Amino acid sequence: MWSLETLGRVRLSEHFYMREFLYSEIANFHQIQNIPDDPDLAIETGSAFCRSLLDPLQDTFGRVAVRSGYRSRAVNEYGNKNRLNCARNDNPLECHIWDWARGDARVAGASIVIPWFADQYDRGRDWRDLAWWLHDHLEYSEIWFFPKLCAFNLVWRPKPMRRIDSYIAPRGRLLIAGDAPTETVTQRQCRYGDFPKFQGLVGA
Repeated sequence: MWSLETLGRVRLSEHFYMREFLYSEIANFHQIQNIPDDPDLAIETGSAFCRSLLDPLQDTFGRVAVRSGYRSRAVNEYGNKNRLNCARNDNPLECHIWDWARGDARVAGASIVIPWFADQYDRGRDWRDLAWWLHDHLEYSEIWFFPKLCAFNLVWRPKPMRRIDSYIAPRGRLLIAGDAPTETVTQRQCRYGDFPKFQGLVGA
């Protein structure tokens, strides 16, 4: 039987432990337990997410700050019903419930901030510079950008959708799943030419 303390100590990848993803302001303030119904599945899916997406980001840019990680179905449902920026549990794009499904339906995601880029964004840098870097270097499924700190939801699935959306101007869809980018490789590379050298095993 899992204890919460044992669960928090589970190492998901080189840089990340489960405890970093269990914290939830919604759960804490409203006194709802944020504990997986299926800890083994949450660990399996969360490990794939961290190894393939978060570890390369931290190796490249330094610290990655987790703003919102795992959510239990109870926490997410409460957040949705009370308009606390949570999608419905059955929304196909809901990424925070890591232990919801099996097989190709598995999904894991988190809302994160890259401080290295957040500082530049604060000085006026275009969020699309980071968006295209992510597209060209990581096997992500979905990315959603938000105005505060240029935080973004980063999502892993066994079969990536490769879709990018944003609430930052210009708002809307930057990349439709299955489509080619609207900018050439050369144009995209010019955007992030000053970024640190990519450190990772996946992507370009």
